[in-house]
Formats: sequence, structure tokens, C-alpha cells
Amino acid sequence: MDINEITQIVREGIWVAIKLGGPMLILSMLVGVFVAIFQAVTQIHEQTLGFILKLIVVILVLLIGGGWMMETLLEYSEKIFALIAVR
Repeated sequence: MDINEITQIVREGIWVAIKLGGPMLILSMLVGVFVAIFQAVTQIHEQTLGFILKLIVVILVLLIGGGWMMETLLEYSEKIFALIAVR
């Protein structure tokens, strides 16, 4: 296994991590910004409000996209194990 193959595997691994974690992170960040704006406008500074809404968003993303996320991770894992079996 040469350095190009290893670099490609690591690059694909990082891309899979971004694809799997990106939607949850972006949506929870957007919810956090909207909650912060809402709290600034209404002067309601309840810390659990932002946490609960972010938690709900992350759970919804996992429920909606969990199957796709699992398929993506399984494809990458099968590819890695196939490369291990060849070596």
C-alpha cells in the first residue's frame, strides 16, 4: 500500500464524516442562531430553550436521514474491509 492509496482512504474518510455530521451540525447551528436572536429580542434568557430545540432538531435529522447515514457508513466500512482483506 503506497502513500497515494492511504491518502485517498483518509480523504474519503474525512468526506464521509463531513457528509454524516454536516447536516446535524448546520441545522443545530441555525437553530442556535434563531434561538439567540429570539432571546435577544424578547429578553428571555432561558438556557434550556436552546438546548431542547437543538436536541429535537438533531433527533429529527437522525430519524429522517438515519438510513442514508447508515448506508453511507456501511459502504465506506465495506470498502475499508475489502482493502484489508486484499492485503
